[in-house]
Amino acid sequence: MAKKRPDELRITDPRALRALAHPARQRLITELFSGEVLTATEAAALVDLTPSATSYHLRALEKWGVVERDSSTSDARERPWRSTATTISILPEAHRAAGRDLSRSSLAKWFVGLDAGLDRLAASLETGDETGMTSRGRLWVTDAELEELKKQLDEVFRAHRGRTRRDHPADAKPWDVYALILPAEK
Repeated sequence: MAKKRPDELRITDPRALRALAHPARQRLITELFSGEVLTATEAAALVDLTPSATSYHLRALEKWGVVERDSSTSDARERPWRSTATTISILPEAHRAAGRDLSRSSLAKWFVGLDAGLDRLAASLETGDETGMTSRGRLWVTDAELEELKKQLDEVFRAHRGRTRRDHPADAKPWDVYALILPAEK
């Protein structure tokens, strides 16, 4: 039986920012932190790389404690991978220690899939096939209220996590969810 994963992996080392920034690793993080357990071959099909190149990226993520070998299978040939926690957070101290340029570059790469998602949303709106949700606003909140808001958003996401590409209702579709709380212009 696989061990229970902690709720959150908290990245504090600024050196991890570079390791996590690669587009293939970003996709692997997305898939594995959504509950998927994948072999390098299965993951390679998702990131459009060879199984060997994908194994390299998985091992790099393993070095930073982001992914691990899943022990739920007895077949050593398959060697599936899973996330080490249910969520991943890069804490502000990692960004501060990295400096503004590396932090900004890392943040841009962290959200590399956002631009492609916006293209998919625009295409679906154009054809009327399906819609996502866009919302924008400004809140005036205290630090304590901001922490409560982040906690509430996390609870909403957790309530809907747990389904994977192997384990979901037949009519379920995958949706990428981004929650951004950004400092506003004053």
